[in-house]
Amino acid sequence: MRLKINHVTRYTYDAPVPYALQRVRLTPTTGPGQTVRHWAVTVEGATVEANYDDHFGNRVELVELEGQGQTVTVTASGEVETEDRAGVYGPHNTYAPLWLFMRETLLTKPGKLIRELARSASGENELAKLHGLMETIHQTVEYLPGSTDSETTAEQALEAQKGVCQDHTHIFISAARMLNIPARYVSGYLLMDGVKEQAATHAWAQAHITGLGWVGFDAANNLCPNDHYVTIASGLCYRDCAPVSGMRIGNSTEDLNVSVTVEQAQSQSQS
Repeated sequence: MRLKINHVTRYTYDAPVPYALQRVRLTPTTGPGQTVRHWAVTVEGATVEANYDDHFGNRVELVELEGQGQTVTVTASGEVETEDRAGVYGPHNTYAPLWLFMRETLLTKPGKLIRELARSASGENELAKLHGLMETIHQTVEYLPGSTDSETTAEQALEAQKGVCQDHTHIFISAARMLNIPARYVSGYLLMDGVKEQAATHAWAQAHITGLGWVGFDAANNLCPNDHYVTIASGLCYRDCAPVSGMRIGNSTEDLNVSVTVEQAQSQSQS
Protein backbone atom coordinates (compact mmCIF):
# COMPACT_ATOMS: atom_id res chain seq x y z
CA MET A 1 0.00 0.00 0.00
CA ARG A 2 1.19 3.51 -0.76
CA LEU A 3 0.40 6.13 1.89
CA LYS A 4 0.41 9.92 1.47
CA ILE A 5 1.18 11.86 4.64
CA ASN A 6 1.17 15.55 5.54
CA HIS A 7 2.09 16.64 9.07
CA VAL A 8 2.14 20.32 10.08
CA THR A 9 3.31 21.50 13.52
CA ARG A 10 2.95 25.20 14.27
CA TYR A 11 4.32 26.95 17.37
CA THR A 12 3.04 30.46 18.07
CA TYR A 13 4.46 32.62 20.87
CA ASP A 14 2.88 35.69 22.47
CA ALA A 15 6.26 37.42 22.60
CA PRO A 16 9.52 37.17 20.64
CA VAL A 17 11.68 34.17 21.58
CA PRO A 18 15.34 35.11 22.22
CA TYR A 19 16.57 31.57 21.59
CA ALA A 20 15.21 28.06 21.11
CA LEU A 21 16.76 24.76 20.02
CA GLN A 22 14.55 21.86 18.94
CA ARG A 23 15.14 18.27 17.88
CA VAL A 24 12.77 17.27 15.09
CA ARG A 25 12.12 13.55 14.55
CA LEU A 26 9.73 13.47 11.61
CA THR A 27 11.63 11.59 8.90
CA PRO A 28 10.78 7.93 8.22
CA THR A 29 13.50 5.78 6.71
CA THR A 30 13.37 2.81 4.37
CA GLY A 31 13.47 -0.47 6.29
CA PRO A 32 11.51 -3.65 7.01
CA GLY A 33 7.91 -3.17 5.92
CA GLN A 34 8.29 0.29 4.39
CA THR A 35 9.97 2.05 1.48
CA VAL A 36 10.15 5.85 1.49
CA ARG A 37 9.33 7.02 -2.04
CA HIS A 38 9.84 10.69 -1.29
CA TRP A 39 9.86 12.79 1.87
CA ALA A 40 10.68 16.34 2.90
CA VAL A 41 10.83 18.30 6.15
CA THR A 42 10.61 22.08 5.81
CA VAL A 43 10.91 24.69 8.55
CA GLU A 44 9.59 28.27 8.44
CA GLY A 45 10.56 30.83 11.07
CA ALA A 46 13.67 28.94 12.20
CA THR A 47 16.85 27.44 10.76
CA VAL A 48 17.87 23.79 10.34
CA GLU A 49 21.43 23.81 11.68
CA ALA A 50 22.28 20.10 11.40
CA ASN A 51 20.87 16.65 10.81
CA TYR A 52 22.07 13.29 12.07
CA ASP A 53 21.07 9.74 13.04
CA ASP A 54 20.87 9.22 16.80
CA HIS A 55 21.91 6.07 18.68
CA PHE A 56 18.47 4.53 18.11
CA GLY A 57 18.81 5.05 14.35
CA ASN A 58 16.27 7.89 14.24
CA ARG A 59 16.77 10.69 11.71
CA VAL A 60 16.97 14.02 13.57
CA GLU A 61 16.97 17.64 12.38
CA LEU A 62 18.37 20.22 14.79
CA VAL A 63 16.39 23.45 14.47
CA GLU A 64 17.45 26.80 15.93
CA LEU A 65 15.33 29.88 16.54
CA GLU A 66 17.14 33.09 17.46
CA GLY A 67 16.06 36.71 17.42
CA GLN A 68 12.55 38.12 17.19
CA GLY A 69 10.62 35.14 15.81
CA GLN A 70 7.15 34.41 17.17
CA THR A 71 5.98 31.63 14.84
CA VAL A 72 7.69 28.39 13.79
CA THR A 73 6.09 25.98 11.35
CA VAL A 74 7.48 22.49 10.71
CA THR A 75 5.99 20.57 7.79
CA ALA A 76 6.77 16.91 7.10
CA SER A 77 5.23 15.32 4.02
CA GLY A 78 5.74 12.58 1.49
CA GLU A 79 4.74 9.11 0.38
CA VAL A 80 5.71 5.75 1.84
CA GLU A 81 5.03 2.32 0.37
CA THR A 82 4.16 -0.21 3.06
CA GLU A 83 3.98 -4.00 3.36
CA ASP A 84 1.97 -6.18 5.71
CA ARG A 85 4.47 -8.30 7.67
CA ALA A 86 1.98 -9.37 10.37
CA GLY A 87 3.80 -7.16 12.86
CA VAL A 88 7.23 -8.77 12.39
CA TYR A 89 9.87 -6.07 11.98
CA GLY A 90 12.83 -8.44 12.21
CA PRO A 91 16.41 -8.46 13.56
CA HIS A 92 17.84 -5.82 15.87
CA ASN A 93 20.06 -3.50 13.82
CA THR A 94 20.57 -0.16 15.59
CA TYR A 95 23.60 1.26 17.39
CA ALA A 96 21.96 0.75 20.80
CA PRO A 97 22.60 -2.73 22.26
CA LEU A 98 19.60 -5.00 22.76
CA TRP A 99 20.06 -5.10 26.54
CA LEU A 100 19.43 -1.35 26.69
CA PHE A 101 15.74 -1.99 25.94
CA MET A 102 15.37 -3.72 29.30
CA ARG A 103 16.07 -0.43 31.09
CA GLU A 104 13.18 1.38 32.74
CA THR A 105 12.61 5.11 32.30
CA LEU A 106 10.63 7.60 34.37
CA LEU A 107 7.62 7.03 32.08
CA THR A 108 7.87 3.23 32.07
CA LYS A 109 8.95 2.52 35.66
CA PRO A 110 6.78 -0.35 36.93
CA GLY A 111 4.70 -0.10 40.08
CA LYS A 112 2.42 -2.54 41.84
CA LEU A 113 -0.20 -2.57 39.06
CA ILE A 114 2.33 -3.10 36.26
CA ARG A 115 3.91 -5.97 38.20
CA GLU A 116 0.51 -7.59 38.72
CA LEU A 117 -0.26 -7.15 35.02
CA ALA A 118 3.00 -8.84 34.03
CA ARG A 119 2.41 -11.75 36.43
CA SER A 120 -1.04 -12.29 34.92
CA ALA A 121 0.36 -12.80 31.42
CA SER A 122 -0.01 -16.42 30.37
CA GLY A 123 0.83 -18.45 27.31
CA GLU A 124 2.97 -21.28 26.09
CA ASN A 125 5.68 -18.96 24.74
CA GLU A 126 6.77 -15.30 24.62
CA LEU A 127 4.62 -14.51 21.59
CA ALA A 128 1.46 -15.89 23.17
CA LYS A 129 2.13 -14.03 26.43
CA LEU A 130 2.60 -10.74 24.61
CA HIS A 131 -0.58 -11.18 22.55
CA GLY A 132 -2.44 -11.81 25.78
CA LEU A 133 -0.81 -8.78 27.39
CA MET A 134 -1.83 -6.57 24.46
CA GLU A 135 -5.44 -7.72 24.67
CA THR A 136 -5.60 -7.21 28.44
CA ILE A 137 -4.28 -3.64 28.17
CA HIS A 138 -6.71 -2.89 25.35
CA GLN A 139 -9.65 -4.12 27.42
CA THR A 140 -8.51 -2.50 30.68
CA VAL A 141 -7.38 0.97 29.56
CA GLU A 142 -10.04 3.04 27.80
CA TYR A 143 -8.87 5.17 24.88
CA LEU A 144 -9.83 8.67 26.01
CA PRO A 145 -8.07 11.68 24.43
CA GLY A 146 -7.26 14.46 26.89
CA SER A 147 -7.28 12.18 29.94
CA THR A 148 -3.47 12.10 30.17
CA ASP A 149 -0.48 14.15 28.99
CA SER A 150 3.08 13.54 27.81
CA GLU A 151 4.33 13.22 31.40
CA THR A 152 1.80 10.57 32.51
CA THR A 153 3.56 7.37 33.56
CA ALA A 154 2.57 3.82 32.67
CA GLU A 155 1.59 3.11 36.28
CA GLN A 156 -0.58 6.24 36.48
CA ALA A 157 -2.40 5.44 33.24
CA LEU A 158 -3.03 1.85 34.31
CA GLU A 159 -4.36 3.03 37.66
CA ALA A 160 -6.69 5.52 35.95
CA GLN A 161 -7.67 2.88 33.34
CA LYS A 162 -7.73 5.51 30.61
CA GLY A 163 -5.31 7.19 28.26
CA VAL A 164 -4.16 7.45 24.66
CA CYS A 165 -1.86 5.37 22.45
CA GLN A 166 1.22 6.70 24.27
CA ASP A 167 -0.12 5.31 27.55
CA HIS A 168 -1.11 1.93 26.09
CA THR A 169 2.41 1.68 24.67
CA HIS A 170 4.17 2.61 27.92
CA ILE A 171 2.11 0.08 29.88
CA PHE A 172 2.91 -2.67 27.38
CA ILE A 173 6.63 -1.84 27.35
CA SER A 174 6.86 -1.75 31.14
CA ALA A 175 5.08 -5.09 31.56
CA ALA A 176 7.08 -6.75 28.77
CA ARG A 177 10.34 -5.78 30.44
CA MET A 178 9.02 -7.28 33.68
CA LEU A 179 8.69 -10.51 31.69
CA ASN A 180 12.40 -10.18 30.81
CA ILE A 181 11.57 -9.30 27.18
CA PRO A 182 13.30 -6.27 25.59
CA ALA A 183 10.72 -3.74 24.45
CA ARG A 184 10.78 -0.35 22.76
CA TYR A 185 8.50 2.57 21.95
CA VAL A 186 7.70 3.28 18.29
CA SER A 187 6.21 6.47 16.87
CA GLY A 188 4.71 6.85 13.44
CA TYR A 189 1.59 7.27 11.37
CA LEU A 190 -1.53 5.14 11.05
CA LEU A 191 -4.01 5.03 8.18
CA MET A 192 -7.41 4.77 9.88
CA ASP A 193 -10.55 3.62 8.09
CA GLY A 194 -12.73 6.58 7.20
CA VAL A 195 -10.49 9.09 9.01
CA LYS A 196 -8.13 11.28 6.98
CA GLU A 197 -7.43 14.15 9.38
CA GLN A 198 -5.88 13.29 12.76
CA ALA A 199 -4.83 15.22 15.85
CA ALA A 200 -1.41 13.62 16.33
CA THR A 201 0.99 10.88 15.33
CA HIS A 202 0.44 7.31 16.51
CA ALA A 203 2.46 5.09 18.86
CA TRP A 204 2.86 1.36 19.47
CA ALA A 205 5.36 -1.03 21.01
CA GLN A 206 7.82 -3.56 19.68
CA ALA A 207 9.09 -6.51 21.71
CA HIS A 208 12.15 -8.59 20.83
CA ILE A 209 11.16 -12.25 20.57
CA THR A 210 13.61 -15.12 20.16
CA GLY A 211 13.53 -16.39 16.58
CA LEU A 212 11.51 -13.47 15.23
CA GLY A 213 13.34 -10.33 16.30
CA TRP A 214 11.29 -7.20 16.86
CA VAL A 215 7.52 -7.71 16.69
CA GLY A 216 4.99 -4.87 16.88
CA PHE A 217 2.03 -4.69 19.28
CA ASP A 218 -0.53 -1.86 19.12
CA ALA A 219 -2.46 -2.19 22.39
CA ALA A 220 -4.58 0.88 21.64
CA ASN A 221 -6.12 -1.00 18.68
CA ASN A 222 -5.40 -4.57 19.84
CA LEU A 223 -3.57 -5.62 16.71
CA CYS A 224 -0.08 -6.12 15.31
CA PRO A 225 0.97 -3.37 12.89
CA ASN A 226 0.27 -4.03 9.21
CA ASP A 227 0.53 -2.03 5.99
CA HIS A 228 -1.53 0.80 7.50
CA TYR A 229 1.46 1.79 9.67
CA VAL A 230 4.51 3.96 8.92
CA THR A 231 7.41 4.00 11.40
CA ILE A 232 9.21 7.26 12.18
CA ALA A 233 11.30 6.68 15.31
CA SER A 234 11.93 4.26 18.18
CA GLY A 235 13.44 4.41 21.66
CA LEU A 236 13.02 3.48 25.31
CA CYS A 237 9.88 5.62 25.73
CA TYR A 238 8.05 8.63 24.28
CA ARG A 239 10.83 11.06 25.18
CA ASP A 240 13.20 9.34 22.73
CA CYS A 241 10.64 9.59 19.92
CA ALA A 242 8.84 12.91 20.47
CA PRO A 243 8.22 14.54 17.06
CA VAL A 244 9.58 17.86 18.35
CA SER A 245 11.44 18.38 21.63
CA GLY A 246 14.00 20.80 23.02
CA MET A 247 14.36 24.01 24.99
CA ARG A 248 13.76 27.74 24.73
CA ILE A 249 14.88 30.85 26.56
CA GLY A 250 12.42 33.57 27.54
CA ASN A 251 9.07 34.03 29.23
CA SER A 252 6.79 33.80 26.20
CA THR A 253 3.71 31.56 26.26
CA GLU A 254 3.59 28.84 23.65
CA ASP A 255 0.54 27.79 21.62
CA LEU A 256 0.85 24.50 19.71
CA ASN A 257 -1.27 23.46 16.75
CA VAL A 258 -0.82 20.09 15.03
CA SER A 259 -2.45 18.83 11.84
CA VAL A 260 -1.88 15.32 10.46
CA THR A 261 -3.43 13.77 7.37
CA VAL A 262 -2.84 10.15 6.35
CA GLU A 263 -4.49 8.75 3.23
CA GLN A 264 -3.98 6.19 0.53
CA ALA A 265 -2.06 7.71 -2.36
CA GLN A 266 -4.25 8.50 -5.35
CA SER A 267 -2.18 6.42 -7.76
CA GLN A 268 -2.51 3.40 -5.46
CA SER A 269 -6.24 3.72 -4.91
CA GLN A 270 -6.89 3.83 -8.65
CA SER A 271 -4.69 0.86 -9.50
